Amino acid sequence: MKIAEYAAFDALGLAELVAQKKVTPKELATTAAAAIELANPKLGAVCETYADRIGGLDEKTLGDGAFRGVPFLMKDVFGHEKGRKIEYASALCAGMIGETDSYLATQLRASGVNILGRSKAPEYSMSPTTETRFYGNTSNPWKQGYSAGGSSGGAQAAVISGMVPIAHGSDIGGSIRIPASWCGGVGLKPSRGRVSVGPTVDEGGLGFSANLVQTKSVRDTAAMLDCLSHPQIGDPFIIPKPAESYATLAKKTASKLRVGIVLNPIFGVTTDPEVRAAVEATAKTLADMGHHVDVCDVDMGGLETMETINELFFFAFNERLDGYGRKTGRKPSADTLEPQMHMIYEWSKSITPARFMTALAAANVARRRGAQFYASNDIWLSPTTAIVAPPWGTYHLSKPGVTIENFTSEMFAPAVQYTLPHNIMGTPAISLPLAMHSSGLPIGVQLAAKPADEHVVLQLATALEQAMPWAGRTPPLHVSRMA
Repeated sequence: MKIAEYAAFDALGLAELVAQKKVTPKELATTAAAAIELANPKLGAVCETYADRIGGLDEKTLGDGAFRGVPFLMKDVFGHEKGRKIEYASALCAGMIGETDSYLATQLRASGVNILGRSKAPEYSMSPTTETRFYGNTSNPWKQGYSAGGSSGGAQAAVISGMVPIAHGSDIGGSIRIPASWCGGVGLKPSRGRVSVGPTVDEGGLGFSANLVQTKSVRDTAAMLDCLSHPQIGDPFIIPKPAESYATLAKKTASKLRVGIVLNPIFGVTTDPEVRAAVEATAKTLADMGHHVDVCDVDMGGLETMETINELFFFAFNERLDGYGRKTGRKPSADTLEPQMHMIYEWSKSITPARFMTALAAANVARRRGAQFYASNDIWLSPTTAIVAPPWGTYHLSKPGVTIENFTSEMFAPAVQYTLPHNIMGTPAISLPLAMHSSGLPIGVQLAAKPADEHVVLQLATALEQAMPWAGRTPPLHVSRMA
């Protein structure tokens, strides 16, 4: 199979070729490896490939799920397999090996994907851009030297450039949706508890974090949600799930819904006018479909709430890094951590249990305030991010002049203003590439729904994929152009 032909398919399209015996999983693996070799020097999206799952692939080891034989990348954070490296893009963790399979990895293998390598992420996934001292920078496929987003930036850059059709993503404040927005892909953060983070973790990031995939089609996202949304033994809670599969429900027309347009600056950031116009154009399309559309404001306490919630994220962060150091024989220091991570490591030592409980209470208040939106609306419509992809150097973890006091405003607010609310509320939210900016960069539009209503989000996403299609767009840094 030629690289350009391979890169034209989404994940289910390649799986259909395997099922029809028109191509073998090993052929797909070798083609994916060739695509990575071709594009990765310019994009910097992949940090490792596994020879035993490319030329040495034993096809009998693949699962029999909907994605059998499809090349896949695992993000270099969480989700990893026993015996494989997991380095968190950090010199502190260089060479560290996973000690057990996560439930996520087990379910991914059952889906049939061929996990043939790792995608890059920022150090400990604590940045909205994938620019690292450890791995170097990941470029946006649409514009060399611009951010691919973070923290799942390597994953989405690999998908949109055609290296692989689908890849692992995780999201604690927007890390699936930000790369989808900036790279022009599809990224769904599922509801809290939908995808298990066991067996070693109960709730990722105190329930803020979620795992799923970076894709280029809604149908791939829906089908993989079916594969990964099985409750596992010992999970702390199980949330409602529709009787029909997400793949089936995504194809059905949504009932008439109340759509609230959210454009007010939740964390004080002014939205780019072209991004705002893209949301308004999407609202008109939804209104033309028969949905009731109205403008709404959301108040979750402003930037101060976000700054307080940082004390949730980083409580005992020093103990986590000390634990990694014991495994690798290194110590957290300015030599093994990027400057901002070292700063946070030291700061985290000062976060007392009392401050942690105060931050938890603030998050609970913010969640209930934000959720008032759903008392009168079914769907949240907003930008995914207030801005399009910025050039390298805007948000990286070695950026000078960043302090604990300005860390949130300097590093996160423009990227997470519209994404973090859904991590706080635990609501499902998807970014769709529904417009292009005059700068030549994609614009992501976000749809969200009530907890456990992924199927409603997917139904609207499918309708918009048909009404405002993006499949014909190919970025300049795409393997078909390089080939």
